[in-house]
Amino acid sequence: MAGNTGAPPPVKVGLVAGGLGAYWPQFPDLLPQLKRSAERVSERMRGLGAEVVDVGFISDAQEGAAAAEKLRAAGCDIIVGFLTTYMTATMLVPVAQRADAPVLLINLQPTESMDHATFDTGQWLAYCGACPLPEMANAFARCGVPFRSVSGYLEDERAWAKIGRWVRAAGVRAALRRGRHGLMGHLYPGMLDVSTDLTLVSANFGGHVEVLEFDDLRVRVEKVTDAEAAAKKAEAEKIFELDASVNDDDLAWAARVSVGLDRLVEDFELDSLAYYHRGLDGEVHERLGAGMILGASLLTARGIPAAGEYELRTSLAMLIADRLGTGGSFTELQALDFHRGHVEMGHDGPAHLAISARRPLLRGLGVYHGKRGYGVSVEFDVKHGPVTAFGVIQRRDGRFAFVASEGETVDGPLLRIGNTTSRVDFGCDPGEWVDAWSATGISHHWALGTGHRVADLKALADLLEIELVTVNP
Repeated sequence: MAGNTGAPPPVKVGLVAGGLGAYWPQFPDLLPQLKRSAERVSERMRGLGAEVVDVGFISDAQEGAAAAEKLRAAGCDIIVGFLTTYMTATMLVPVAQRADAPVLLINLQPTESMDHATFDTGQWLAYCGACPLPEMANAFARCGVPFRSVSGYLEDERAWAKIGRWVRAAGVRAALRRGRHGLMGHLYPGMLDVSTDLTLVSANFGGHVEVLEFDDLRVRVEKVTDAEAAAKKAEAEKIFELDASVNDDDLAWAARVSVGLDRLVEDFELDSLAYYHRGLDGEVHERLGAGMILGASLLTARGIPAAGEYELRTSLAMLIADRLGTGGSFTELQALDFHRGHVEMGHDGPAHLAISARRPLLRGLGVYHGKRGYGVSVEFDVKHGPVTAFGVIQRRDGRFAFVASEGETVDGPLLRIGNTTSRVDFGCDPGEWVDAWSATGISHHWALGTGHRVADLKALADLLEIELVTVNP
C-alpha cells in the first residue's frame, strides 16, 4: 500500500460555460467576449488551488449532453456551470443529472454595471447571465437536483469568497467520500453517546471504516528499531517544550509507539483514527494506550486526525475541521468560569499542534484520569481569537447532523495538568451556552478549531444534504 502522507489531493472542479447559440450569428462580437470571461473564471478557479477540468463552451442541448459525459467520466468533486448569458435549461440539466457531484451555478457579469448610454443588444447580452438563473432553479427543482448559485461580477471578491467556500466544501465532501477511517480497540465502557453505528458513516458521509485491533499496533511497535525510536524522540524534543515532569523512559516509549502509529496509518492508508483500550495490570496493550498521545498529536498535526476514547464521530469532525484549514483538536467541557464568563474546554488526548498559541508542552503524567497507564501528554492553549466548536451528531433515526458554535479564545488562568485547555467566550452566560450546546444532542466530545467557520460548514452540510445546527449567543 502507498500509505497516507496527510496531504489531500486538490479539489477537482468540472467547469462548463455556456450561452444560447442563436445569438452568435446575430452578434459576432458576443461569443469571443464570453469565452474570454470563461477563461478568466477557469484561471481564478485554479487560483483557489483546484484542478480544473474545463470542457469548454456549450451553445445548445447536444453540446450540453456531450459536456455532461466528459464531466461524468472525469470524476469531478464539484461541477461549476458558468451562465455567461441567457441559455436554456436543457443545456445544463443533463450535466446536473449525470455528474456524480454537486453542481454550482455562477452568474458573473463582466463588470459591476452596464454602460447604458452606449450599449447595444449584443453588449447587453454579455450581462444577461442572471436571466436564465430562475429557469435553472425551476428545472433543477422539478428534476430533483439540489440547486445552489452565486451571482456577482467577474472580479467581485464577495462572489469569489462564496465560490471559494463551495469549492472548499466540495473538497471536504470528497475527503469524506473517499476516506479510510481507522477504529482501533473498543468502546470506552459506558459511553453511550460515543457509540456509533459504523454503517451510518458510509450512509451519511461515504468512505470506509477500517476496524483495527490494538495488536495491529503492537506488532508494528515491536518492529520499531532503536534508531527509528531515537529519531522520533529527537523530533518530539524539537517540536515540544519538555516539562521537568517528563520521564525519559516514558518519552522514549511514546516515541516508539509514534513510529508504530505512523506505520499503522501507512499500511492501512488511514485518513483518520479513533482508538481506546482499557488494559490491565501494566500489560502491553495498556502501555500502548497510555503511549498514544504523542504520536496521535503528531499525526493530527500532519492532517491525519486521531481521537481517543473510541470517538469516531469526533475524529471525523477533526478531519472536516482540518480540511477546512481550521485545525481541530479533540475537546470536551472541563469547567465553567462564571466570574469571567468563559467556558473552559480541552482534553488530555490528541491535539492539533498547528493551532497552539505557543510552543506546545509535553508534560509527564503519573496517571491518566479515568484511564489506565501513565506517560506523557500534550498541553497547550488554542491560539487566541475566533474559534469554532464543531461536532457530528448521530440522530435517533440514523441521520448525522453538524453542530457548531462560534466564539473567541481568550486569556485567563489555565490548569497545568497535561491537557489542551482553552478558555472560550461565546458572548453569553457560560451556563446558558452549555445548556443550549448539550440540547443539540452532541456527544461529550467535539473538535475545536480556529476561525469562525459556520459559513463553511453550512456549505458542506448543503453538499452532504445534512442538517447544520448552530448555537449562537
